[in-house]
Amino acid sequence: MFTLNAQLSFMMNRFSVDPDISRAKTIDSSIYTSPQLFQEMKEKVFSSCWHFIGDTTLVNENNNCYPFTLLANYLNEPLLLTKDETGKIHCLSNVCTHRGNLLIYEPCKSNNLRCKYHGRSFQLDGKFRSMPEFREVKNFPAADDDLHSLPLFHWDHFLFTTFTAKFPPQHFLKDLMERVEWMPLNEFHFRPDLSKEFSIDANWALYCENYLEGFHIPFVHAGLNALIDYSDYETELFFPFSALQIGISKTGEDCFELPFSSPDHGKKIAAYYFWVFPNMMFNFYPWGLSINVVQPLSVDRTKVSFLSYVWKEEKRDKGAGGDLDKVELEDEEIVQKVQRGVRSRFYNHGRYSVTKERGTHHFHRLLAEFLNSQ
Repeated sequence: MFTLNAQLSFMMNRFSVDPDISRAKTIDSSIYTSPQLFQEMKEKVFSSCWHFIGDTTLVNENNNCYPFTLLANYLNEPLLLTKDETGKIHCLSNVCTHRGNLLIYEPCKSNNLRCKYHGRSFQLDGKFRSMPEFREVKNFPAADDDLHSLPLFHWDHFLFTTFTAKFPPQHFLKDLMERVEWMPLNEFHFRPDLSKEFSIDANWALYCENYLEGFHIPFVHAGLNALIDYSDYETELFFPFSALQIGISKTGEDCFELPFSSPDHGKKIAAYYFWVFPNMMFNFYPWGLSINVVQPLSVDRTKVSFLSYVWKEEKRDKGAGGDLDKVELEDEEIVQKVQRGVRSRFYNHGRYSVTKERGTHHFHRLLAEFLNSQ
């Protein structure tokens, strides 16, 4: 008999991916097709993870204020970066604690935050400052009259935030930071003219799992395959929340000049492809860095932002990082076809290549763990 306890146990472990990749089946295809699961992932996956905001040039002077929306049309959370008079950067809720109006509409410079609805004002660190017509209100102001302050993590000039402090940022970024610590990130400058956005008719998770394996390169990316040695393509898993793929140059040209301090010294590395759970990709090339942020829009619609940070202009348009638009369009085409395929009543699971799909297996296990959590 199917008891209540058995039913609860089943509901808590709806998704199961065997830790032994040689035995494992891929995660259930409902991940890509269920509107209910798409909504559930907001809180169970994205709300507890760290997210890329941008870099410190967004608030490059004291008293700068920069409003933004975290994962617009999904998490859709109005947030605000401020740089106070001491030079400290804060990440705050951009919602007035009186009646919920947005505080700052456009980037600006100000020595306080004043709501345009009823005049409530705050300091640049989010602390309540003043409110007209509130003399008679008892027990006011209280702690919840301050703006909510979010954790803010700096990696050099790159900024990250999260809604909660459930996981420290090092769980997501430590291995990435250590692997490229020899790079002078302060010399990587954002180039909006080179940055692009792509809209894809596919679930966000399909896009991520495609990124996480080089198995498809010889079949999908003829141009990239001519540059990268598929036989030497490496995948490293970092626990708990990240992975690295290394592209080795076939010709030995357009590679990193790796210092002795790098653990990869002596290798002909054309590209580092770092993935950080759930939706961030940091692609390092000899010319610089392309940060990809995968933004869910609907169960079968995704936006991917390609943010370009140039280090060495003379190396741009060369090697594995030279024709990113072509590679992106090839990925889009295949992922959109897969989105159509996983809707089939005849498909629920696949199997993994033990040598080539370790990154995808790692991603699926994390998704299952987060979705099974209470």
